[in-house]
Amino acid sequence: MEEKEKLNFVEEIVSEWVAAGGEGLQTRFPPEPNGYLHIGHAKSICLNFGLAQRWGGKCNLRFDDTNPVKEDTEYVDSIKQDIKWLGFDWALERYASDYFEQLYDWACELIRKGRAYVDDQSQEQIRATRGTITEPGTDSPFRSRSVDENLDLFARMRAGEFADGERVLRARIDMASPNMLFRDPILYRILHTSHHRTGDKWCIYPMYDFAHGQSDSIERVTHSICTLEFAVHRPLYDWFIEELGIFPSHQYEFARLNLTYTIMSKRKLLGLVEGGHVAGWDDPRMPTISGMRRRGYTPASIRAFAERVGVAKRDNVIDLGLLEFSVREDLNRVAPRRMAVLNPLKVVITNFNEATGLDATLSPSALTAPPNGEQSSPLFHVEQIRAINNPEDESAGTRAVPLTREIFIEREDFMEDPPKKFYRLQPGGEVRLRYAYLIKCNEVIKDEAGEIVELRCTYDPLSGGGGSSDGRRVKGVIHWVSAPNAIQGEARLYSTLFNKENPDDCAENETYLTHLNPESLIIKPLLMEPSLAEAAVGDAFQFERLGYFCKDPDSTPDKPIFNRTVTLKDSWAKQQ
Repeated sequence: MEEKEKLNFVEEIVSEWVAAGGEGLQTRFPPEPNGYLHIGHAKSICLNFGLAQRWGGKCNLRFDDTNPVKEDTEYVDSIKQDIKWLGFDWALERYASDYFEQLYDWACELIRKGRAYVDDQSQEQIRATRGTITEPGTDSPFRSRSVDENLDLFARMRAGEFADGERVLRARIDMASPNMLFRDPILYRILHTSHHRTGDKWCIYPMYDFAHGQSDSIERVTHSICTLEFAVHRPLYDWFIEELGIFPSHQYEFARLNLTYTIMSKRKLLGLVEGGHVAGWDDPRMPTISGMRRRGYTPASIRAFAERVGVAKRDNVIDLGLLEFSVREDLNRVAPRRMAVLNPLKVVITNFNEATGLDATLSPSALTAPPNGEQSSPLFHVEQIRAINNPEDESAGTRAVPLTREIFIEREDFMEDPPKKFYRLQPGGEVRLRYAYLIKCNEVIKDEAGEIVELRCTYDPLSGGGGSSDGRRVKGVIHWVSAPNAIQGEARLYSTLFNKENPDDCAENETYLTHLNPESLIIKPLLMEPSLAEAAVGDAFQFERLGYFCKDPDSTPDKPIFNRTVTLKDSWAKQQ
C-alpha cells in the first residue's frame, strides 16, 4: 500500500479547503521594505510560494510600505532579487501604498459608523490610559466626538494641518477588552515624511493592523500566512473585515525560524551594519539571503533547509548545523573539485627532473617561476596530471593539473614526530599526492629559528594511477599545488558571527553585541591550482580537504578572493 504523503498543518488546511470546493487559492508574501531579507524570510517565501505552486494558485509580492521613515527602494530591489534567486516568481507586484486611497475611504466609513474617532492625546497619554492585562483602560476624553467633527478633523489631518503626533485616528472598540489590541487601537498617525513611492502626497499613514487585513481582502487572499507573533492580531484582523463587510481573507500562523548563534531581528541586523560590526547587509557572516548568497549558499540548499525545518505551531530553535548540512549536501553534488593550500609548506621532489634527463640539482633560482600561473621556466619539467572534477557527477569529466619539481602541501600534512595513526607525511614515510604519485620524505630543512621551511622528497614515477612500482600501499593522500604555477589569492574563513548559542541571552549590562565572535572572519593567503584563474564571481568549488568556497565580488584579476561557505566536517549529520 502506497504511503500517504505527510503534510504540515498549513498544507493540511489548504488541502482540506481545496477538497471542500475551495477555488482560486491566493497567498501573498508581504515584507516591509525596511531591511534585507534573512533566512527566516526564506522559510516564509518557500511556504507561501510553495502552497500556490502545489495547489495551482497564485502568490503575490506585496510590500508593506506604511512607514516611510524606515523604508527605501534599495530594500525593495533587494527583496525582489532575493525571491527570484530562491527560484520563485510572483503573480502580482503590489504595495500597501497602492491602496492608500481605499484605506482612507474605509477609515471614513468606520468614522461614519461610530467605530473610529480622532484623538488629540499624545502617544504617552494613550499608552498610560491603555490599562494593563489585569486592569481595564480609560476612555479618551475625545472618544465621544461627533461623526461630523471626526470626519472634519480626519480630513484636516490628511490635508497636513497638524504636526506629527498632534492627532491620531483610533478605532472605537472596547477599552476593557482582555485583548489589549482591542483597546481602541491606532489606525492612522501623522508623518510629514516623503514616501519612497507616493512622495509627499500623503502625510497620514495607516498602521499595520489597519492596512494588512484590508490589503489581503483587496487582493482576495484566501490564506494569509503569518508567523506566531501575529496570532494575537488575528481577532483585530477579522474585526476590521467584518465591520467593513469586505472579502473575508483569513489569517493562519506558524512558528518563525530561530537559529542557534544567529540574530534574526531586522533592527539588530541594521545595528550590526550601521555600527560597522559587519561589512554590510551582504556580509557573508550575516543571515541575510544576500549574505548567504555571497558566502556560497545555493538556492537549492536553502529550499531544502526550509523543507527539513518544516512548519510547526510552536516556536523552537533550529541547530545551525542543519543549515550547514543542507548546503554541504547540495554542493557535494554540484561543486567542482579543485586543489588549494592555506598553510603552505614547500616540498622539493628531488628526482622529478630525472624523468626527462634534466639536471635534478638545479639551483633554487633556476627553479623559480613567475607567480599567478604565468609560464614556468623552460628548464622546469611539468607533467599534466588528470584530476577528477566531481566524483558525484561522471559527466563533469577531468582537468589537467600541473605537477612540478617544487610543490606546496598543507603544513598540517607533515609532522616531524608524529603520533600513532598519523597517516600523512613524516620523515621516512610515504603518502600519495592526490591524483598523482607516491612521495617519500627524505630530508627536513629548517631555518635558523628551527622552523621547518622545506621538505625534500623523492617520488616513484611508476606509482601513478593509484599503483606503485612494487605494489606497496599507503593510507595517506594529501592535496598539493605546483609552486611555480600556483595562483596567489586570499581566503576568507568565516564562522559564526556570535560565540553564544543564543546571542539574546544577556546578563546585566550586556547586549547581543557583547557576544560578537572576534574570530568570525580570518583572512589568509591562498595558493590555488591554475584552473581557478577562470573562475567567475559566485562560482562555487570544493577545495579538497579544506571545504567549500565561493569566489567573492571583491576579487580582482591580480587577487582572486574566495569565501569559505562551510567546512567539510559535518557535526549535525553525526548527531542524527
